[in-house]
Order: sequence, then C-alpha cells, then structure tokens
Amino acid sequence: MLISLRQVHDSDLPVFFRQQNDPESVRMAAFTAKDPADRDAFDAHWSRIRASSAVPRTILADGDVVGSAAVYGEPGEREVTYWVDRTHWGRGIATQALRALLSEVRERPLFARAAADNAGSLRVLEKCGFRPTARATGFANARGGEIEEIVLRLEA
Repeated sequence: MLISLRQVHDSDLPVFFRQQNDPESVRMAAFTAKDPADRDAFDAHWSRIRASSAVPRTILADGDVVGSAAVYGEPGEREVTYWVDRTHWGRGIATQALRALLSEVRERPLFARAAADNAGSLRVLEKCGFRPTARATGFANARGGEIEEIVLRLEA
C-alpha cells in the first residue's frame, strides 16, 4: 500500500467530517470537539487551521483519502496530530503518514498528546521517535470527563 500526504483540498473535508463522527474513533481519540456532529463548528475549525501557520495534510492510501495529519501551534510548542479512518487501523498507515509529515516539517522539538489508554496511538508516536515526558489530566469531550493523557516529545 502506498501512503502519501498532500495538501488538504476542500473535497477532503466531508470525508474528514464522516471519519471524525465514528463513535469508536471518537472514544479512542478522547480529546475531540464538544459535538463532533456540529458541521458548522467543524468547518470553522478547518478554516482556522488552513489559515494559520499549521501544516495540515491529507493522508492517502493508494490514492484514497484515509485521514489527516498536521503540525500546529506556536514555535517551540508545536504539536502533531493525526486521524486515520477506523477501517484502516492496524495497517501501519498512521506510522507511515506521521513519518512523512516529520520528514516534511523538520522543526524540533515537536510534541504530541494521547489518551493514556490509547495504546495504538502511543505506539505510533513511539515508533516515530517521540518519547513520553509527562502525564497530565485533561477534560476529554468524547468521554465526558477528565482522563489521563501522555505528553510526548520528539527531539532533533
């Protein structure tokens, strides 16, 4: 399977919206929008991302849109994020996509956060060189309460 990244196109947004409304994916991600079904909020969020200094990318698997990845935030505090359609989990797509993003965005350090019980995402991050640096708690909209999260850092 050929995994690649490209700039986000307007036609990707309906796919992202559908992906980010899958109940199991939302629960696993934990730190999501208050109401993932609010299309206006989703569109406003993506408008802000695309107008900012973020580096958003569409993840393609053999040419099909299967998710998104991005680097965002202020210099010195920039974070990575990614989302892969649940039907494609367990195939190494997130790892390959994140590696491609990290080769494009050479800035370091970079940070990441994941729910402490999201073993798949933590594994992807560690395979890409991120190392846990802290534990924190944060309100997870998808779970309706505070949960533990792992903060990770990628050095040069």
